[in-house]
Amino acid sequence: MAEVTRRIGLSLGADLCWPICFEEILKRLNLAIPFAGDTLRFEVERVTIEPFDLRQPVRYDVVLDRLTHWYHTSREWIKKAVVMDDLYVLNNPWSIQANEKHTSYAAMMRLGLPVPDTWLLPPKEYEPTADLQVTLDRYAKLFDLADVGAAVGYPQFIKPFDGGAWVGVSKISNQKELLEAYDGSGKRIMHLQKAVDPFDLFVRAVGVGPQVHLMKYDPAAPLHDRYKVAFDFVDAEEWQTMANMCLTINAFFGWDFNSCEALRQNGVFFPIDFANACPDSQVTSLHYHFPWLVKAKLKWALFVAATKRKMRKNLDWEPFCEIAATDAPFAEKLSRYARIAHQRFESDRFVEFCATHLAHIDEVTWEFFGTSAAKEAVRRKVEALFPAHEVEQFTEHFWGLIQFWRRTEAEYLKASRERPRE
Repeated sequence: MAEVTRRIGLSLGADLCWPICFEEILKRLNLAIPFAGDTLRFEVERVTIEPFDLRQPVRYDVVLDRLTHWYHTSREWIKKAVVMDDLYVLNNPWSIQANEKHTSYAAMMRLGLPVPDTWLLPPKEYEPTADLQVTLDRYAKLFDLADVGAAVGYPQFIKPFDGGAWVGVSKISNQKELLEAYDGSGKRIMHLQKAVDPFDLFVRAVGVGPQVHLMKYDPAAPLHDRYKVAFDFVDAEEWQTMANMCLTINAFFGWDFNSCEALRQNGVFFPIDFANACPDSQVTSLHYHFPWLVKAKLKWALFVAATKRKMRKNLDWEPFCEIAATDAPFAEKLSRYARIAHQRFESDRFVEFCATHLAHIDEVTWEFFGTSAAKEAVRRKVEALFPAHEVEQFTEHFWGLIQFWRRTEAEYLKASRERPRE
């Protein structure tokens, strides 16, 4: 029996808090996993940015990528590593590069998800190019934006077709506001989307592999207060619906790590934003929910690295489309989509792996988030975002919410220990 090291790479940008916690918890787990005749050890390393030989081997078994959606040097290194070295990366870099929000809306509409009515608008302005004017003169059809606005219906949202982080998003209540917003959109290609109004619940589901976490969300609140500490805001059936939507979207686009936003109106969840393949991972916004995310990333990375899980390089949409073409009710279709997702994420194998080899991860994570090392990780992120006179206040605020998580988690762990085994 040989001792083999599996290596996890973290491809990072401005992330501070979760990588520190990820690394510290892995160290405290002190894993020595018997697997396929070997004993597996694990190391984590932060991926550097430097010139690279296209034939240079990659030392990692899996990379958690937080950078390539905007930093092209790292994106090209990761693409090369997948092609040349069979690297497993969260997430599929070609899918992130090609499938913006526009594609995700169209695809999920085809699968029958209740995406609000959405139109795409040509840009208000264009970047001058040699053939631009000829093309516009021949083929650009004059349109009345007021007619489009009326067809969509008010209220509505105008937003970039490929945007994120609420940049360039405006709520439109009437024709005047629409014309003003479009005039100010410049060279951006914009979506015009019917608002779900009124709604009684805004939720965000985060998926990491087959793991899903549902949070109540308030986009109008300050960033540090958008993710609510709320319990029992959905029933079991609603939770399953949102989990199935999240898993379907993630498996469809090859995103191991993504989030799905939806609004509930009259008992129906309308997905409004679900191409978020680099979701918020910071303690300064997630606070109470932060330990779950760190642990979920760690569990999935360890499973992928240990089992040498093969990355699905090509997206296969046909199984989903075949279900979409049937006359089955939407609820049945969604359940069948989710079964495909669970197959692709090897959910049963993942659960068995965690039960066999990571049975102590809940306790270790719980203990870590009571340490000075965890609090220092919180403080470092707060220092990076908040003015000096607010650092102490918000460090204690976020730390207090994490300690509240520890209290609720302790109750869960106690119940788990007392639950009779089948």
